[in-house]
Amino acid sequence: MIGVQESKALLSLLGAEQRAFDEISADFVSQFPRDARFRACCSLALLLEDKKMLKPTQRLAAFAILRQTYLSQPPSSNPFISFLIDAAGDEAAEKLERAFILAILGSINTSSNKEVLKQTAVDYVKGFDPSLHVLLPREQLLKRFSDGEQSEPYSGVFRNAAVKNVIGDPDVPTGCDVNSPEFDFPPRIGSGDRDSAITGLLQNLSLEGLDPQWMRPPPPRLPILDGEFVWLNPDNNHELLWDYGMCADTSRGAAVRDLIAKALKGPLAPAQQEQVMVELNNDPKLVYHCGLTPRKLPELVEHNPLVAVEVLKKLMNSAEIEEYFTVLVNMEMSLHSMEVVNRLTTAVNLPTEFVHMYITNCISSCENIKFTRTIILGLLLINSIFSSQDKYMQNRLVRLVCVFLQSLIRNKIINGEFQDLFIEVQAFCIEFSRIREAAGLFRLLKTLE
Repeated sequence: MIGVQESKALLSLLGAEQRAFDEISADFVSQFPRDARFRACCSLALLLEDKKMLKPTQRLAAFAILRQTYLSQPPSSNPFISFLIDAAGDEAAEKLERAFILAILGSINTSSNKEVLKQTAVDYVKGFDPSLHVLLPREQLLKRFSDGEQSEPYSGVFRNAAVKNVIGDPDVPTGCDVNSPEFDFPPRIGSGDRDSAITGLLQNLSLEGLDPQWMRPPPPRLPILDGEFVWLNPDNNHELLWDYGMCADTSRGAAVRDLIAKALKGPLAPAQQEQVMVELNNDPKLVYHCGLTPRKLPELVEHNPLVAVEVLKKLMNSAEIEEYFTVLVNMEMSLHSMEVVNRLTTAVNLPTEFVHMYITNCISSCENIKFTRTIILGLLLINSIFSSQDKYMQNRLVRLVCVFLQSLIRNKIINGEFQDLFIEVQAFCIEFSRIREAAGLFRLLKTLE
């Protein structure tokens, strides 16, 4: 569609009945830039499709513009050559109009036809003699002015069912010009109103008609077979949640961060431990800003087990708690690590897999203590003895593990239902039955059978 000023300029050129056709075409080329000429010519073609939209003289001027605008190109290169050929071969059209189109189509080769473009629309209409013109059928015109065979214009079901948005006045007889002085019936639309209506159509509507809406309902879904995945369309209407802690004052966590940093290097004083407990209880979210990472957990466990227990309790709902558990179960077994695990089992619900893995590692640590072997060679006899220090360390670790396991059994963390673990602990007690705590643990296990 073209704009308001372009529409007015186009109608002004079509209404210049006293000017020659070549002057009108030249003014069209000068007034419309190269990039706007095609759109303007498309609007002219739409107006010419309906024979009642323009007056006969206006139609002649429009045909002349469509031909002369692309005069420098071969006829077959004119984008509107098919439209001009169809109009010249339309047997239902006026002979005057068909003869004029034939004249301008052949004006590039015939000097006599060039004189037609030097005439005005009024002079051409008055001097037209039908007997002097031979009208050619469409097939001959195609062979003469087109390089190849032209396809038939598209005509679909929806286009055939379209409702025209331009309706002629039923009170105006066919072939009459409402603006001519011979028309005695008072016209319902004046010349100015007619131009305004055409301008509005060019700017806002298509003159091809109102096509029926092409309804394309979605096809029904096929039945879902057994074992087939069902396509889900989850509801994504999520509500935004505002983080009220964002940009909040974090100065309160500075003291906890400093104390945790000290706790990683050595034991804290009782007053300092109490301060950490109070701060974490007042604001549990401070644990995420205290600077403790899973890699630093073993240092905190060894130096300050009570602080480690409190921190891990606050981290139970964290997404990284599994990493902390992995580090805790793989660290070197000691009194403090067993104390941390023992306190956690009574304070929170630890994962069963973690508890079982930790007990297995405790038993393995007791069995895998490296002993110093003194090898005495004599008479092909190899005598291996344990050093007293290694035996002491092993016995001490066994006693700690036994006390730890007895605490878990009394707190019902482990019981006879865990057969694999139960058998492993029994074998551990038998292996170290020489130690009093191991024998006591074995008797405690027998009470659970």
